Amino acid sequence: MKTENLMRKIKIESVTLNIGAGIEIENVERAVALLEKISGRKAVKTFAKARIPTWKIRPGLPIGARVTVRGKEAYELLKKLLAAVDFKLSPKSFVSNTFSFGIKEYVDIPGMKYDSKIGMMGLDVCVALKRPGFRIAKRKIKKAKIGNQHKINANEAFAWAQAEFGIKPREEE
Repeated sequence: MKTENLMRKIKIESVTLNIGAGIEIENVERAVALLEKISGRKAVKTFAKARIPTWKIRPGLPIGARVTVRGKEAYELLKKLLAAVDFKLSPKSFVSNTFSFGIKEYVDIPGMKYDSKIGMMGLDVCVALKRPGFRIAKRKIKKAKIGNQHKINANEAFAWAQAEFGIKPREEE
């Protein structure tokens, strides 16, 4: 009888929702409202760090919004968000310790109704994965590196998502 190594078990560290809204302040406010509606958490504005004159962006200008969800809420939210893309993701979406995907319109998410104040917007979803022991890279005292054998590669992340959520590979166009 083979026992499972608990240190190899993959978990969700966080689910981050992000909307790049551009330089219009009204769009940023709509993005914040949408993310709060989807996640039930307080969303924060993201600010530009660099100057890009052709796009009229300067440091300190609000250009988007994001919200991070952790724990059991992240697991439940991810189920809803994956239903919006019919549980189909490209294997290219999976990289080391994370995977991401986009939702073209928020009304695709089950339970979300169109809101005329928000209009039509899409969002990006980034899921960070972890294993027990990843804390050693972030702790304050006696930090250490995570070995390559313990990191989650793209194939392991995809296999985990297939087993946990029933993800199917999406055919590329």
